[in-house]
Amino acid sequence: MKLSFIRRAGAQERASLSLFALTVPIVLENLFRIFISSIDIFMLSGYSQEAVAGVGIVNQYIFFIQLLFNIVCIGTSIVLAQYLGAKRHTEASQVIQGSILLVGALAGGLLILILVGAGPLLSLYKAEPAVRSYAITYLKIFGGFGSFFVAFNMLQGTVLRAYGYTRDTMVVTFIANGINVIGNAISLYGPFGLPILGVTGVAASSVISQIAACGILAWRIRQYPEVRFRLSHWRNIPSSIFKTIIQIGLPSAGESLSYNVAQIVIMALITTFGTAAVSSVVYAQTIVRFVFILPMSIGAGVQIKVGYLVGAKKFEEAYNRLYRYQLIGTVIAMGIITLLQFVKKPIITIFTHDPAILATTSTLLLYSYYIEFGRSINLITISALKGAGDVRFPVGYGIFSMWCIMVLGAYLFGYKAGLGLVAVWLAIGTDETLRGLVMLGRWKSKRWMEKRLT
Repeated sequence: MKLSFIRRAGAQERASLSLFALTVPIVLENLFRIFISSIDIFMLSGYSQEAVAGVGIVNQYIFFIQLLFNIVCIGTSIVLAQYLGAKRHTEASQVIQGSILLVGALAGGLLILILVGAGPLLSLYKAEPAVRSYAITYLKIFGGFGSFFVAFNMLQGTVLRAYGYTRDTMVVTFIANGINVIGNAISLYGPFGLPILGVTGVAASSVISQIAACGILAWRIRQYPEVRFRLSHWRNIPSSIFKTIIQIGLPSAGESLSYNVAQIVIMALITTFGTAAVSSVVYAQTIVRFVFILPMSIGAGVQIKVGYLVGAKKFEEAYNRLYRYQLIGTVIAMGIITLLQFVKKPIITIFTHDPAILATTSTLLLYSYYIEFGRSINLITISALKGAGDVRFPVGYGIFSMWCIMVLGAYLFGYKAGLGLVAVWLAIGTDETLRGLVMLGRWKSKRWMEKRLT
């Protein structure tokens, strides 16, 4: 008897898959990732503050490494969805084969670079020797060896989601992160007389969890005959396949990189307002993650769905459905942020009892109405445009907006004019809202219909 996480979608028209079926597993997967990342930091904080600092330094590099893998994964997701919608299965198989070669070469090169360069790179930090030592250990073990498996997990998950098997990736994420937490506990607490391995053990447990995930995902893929995740006939892959994956994936990854750098700049600006201001922003951002995780996940499902429809040349259906999806996402986001206003004080007191920080965080959560309204429009509509193959315009405008409206606005009004955190929050909301409205205008223009890849 075969085990199955999700009913087979191969026999039916993929364009008929419901957004609900695509999105719910993605929502749960993303929520679980947030919980687990918080648990990891909590567990390390009980072991050593130097360890927390060392891993914190390395995490920014881990993020950039995964961003590089995302170049291939985003390109693969969009191109593959359109080929599947067009029922061009030979080309779909070539996209998968090409992505395996690309991500394998990238992961192998980064592994060598990290093993050789981790020490010299982290020696540039003016950190305590213990912090630097923990950082080097974690970067070499998880950033080097672990990232090789992370790359293939990201790619295998991308392929399964493109075929509509989103529940599989959700279940595997649960299992892998459960293994990671158990490994962390063994490494940090030394139950049954086992040695305490500290950061080395934490990094090793992360690698083991990724190896397990890689094996389970490979097994799940083998259960679906239509998903051809193999390298047979790789010499026959047209060069245009590699070119298309990179042309689609690179701008999207560049946009994510630009946004995160912009956030770093804004946080640097906020530090001039004092420690209480920084703490308030960190707490507010931590809480609102649970709001925008839903429109973000809906956007991921919309990108796949639009890719199917555009690949199948069902342009008008895609055009009309986006507005329905957009309304659903925005209503859900506004409903959650409204509910949050009634329970925000008890939630904030989980983090702090400082009256000033509590009041400031509460105010930021109130102004988050503006941010989350615009963000829900932006995340869903831009995902639809990318799913249709229209990447350059939304990415180009997004980079312009996040620097010229969000960062510049925060600097001019929050810092120069002395209006503080509220002005920074309004600058972020204005960027998200204007980007969302511009993306809706782009969708309404139907110019994305000319960007079909298949």
